[in-house]
Amino acid sequence: MKNIPLTRAKQILMILISLICIFISENQAVAQQYKIKTIVLDAGHGGKDGMTRGDYSTEKDVALKTALRLGKLIEENMKDVKVVYTRTEDVFIPLYERIGLANQVKADLFISIHCNDMPVYTQRYISGYTRNKKGKKIPIYKTRRTKSTSTRGTETFVSGTGRLDEQDDAIKRENASMFLEENYKENYEGFDNTDPESAIILSLMKNTFRTQSLKFAKLIQDQYVGVGRVNRGVQEKSLAVLARAGMPAVLTEIGFISNSTEEDYMNSESGNTEIANCLLKAIQAYKLSIEI
Repeated sequence: MKNIPLTRAKQILMILISLICIFISENQAVAQQYKIKTIVLDAGHGGKDGMTRGDYSTEKDVALKTALRLGKLIEENMKDVKVVYTRTEDVFIPLYERIGLANQVKADLFISIHCNDMPVYTQRYISGYTRNKKGKKIPIYKTRRTKSTSTRGTETFVSGTGRLDEQDDAIKRENASMFLEENYKENYEGFDNTDPESAIILSLMKNTFRTQSLKFAKLIQDQYVGVGRVNRGVQEKSLAVLARAGMPAVLTEIGFISNSTEEDYMNSESGNTEIANCLLKAIQAYKLSIEI
């Protein structure tokens, strides 16, 4: 029989299937030995990437405070786990370097900590009244920039697929810092790639840890709910900081800094401690569930 050469797409598919089989085989062999040994904590934003703020505090400072507190709790309560921080002070760290560090140290979990915010919108309002030439009373309209201050709650994201320009305002805000970086197009080449072959490879990389990431994200949300927080759920979004994660990875929004009540809660000693404890308990529950 005459051999018919495989198309490039079929060759790639066979290679990928082979790699998947190898991956499954290796993971089955080491499943019993797998342990959570290293956790990377990422305090969102920092340095020049720090415009998001509430009435008196900034997201970058609240995120850093929470990450450092969580790291201390992990070290005190999980002696066998090493904690690595992407930043421990107010400095700008490119998104690709954050997840790059996690990949470099072979982290078993990556947790990016953020505060949520509501988008600013233009509102038209009546500032007073005047009279027209006929003496009729008419309103004077002006506009002002404002945003909702009542929205509250927590939500946790895992890496999903989709184009950057099709994301909602919250995700655009979290991805925005990549544009503050020099040569950002080179750093994120392939992240928003429409090439079918690149998309397949990126999708396989995401799916490798998708189930674990979703499981961990749900555990985080369950802990928030357990202390009375509003649950905005677990979502899959195209987040640059999670795109190339070689481990289960999540981005958690610990509250709305645009809501004065939640800003007070996140900045208070008791509130911030409660948030850090929620994350610690979620990590412990996740660790226990996979180290059977």
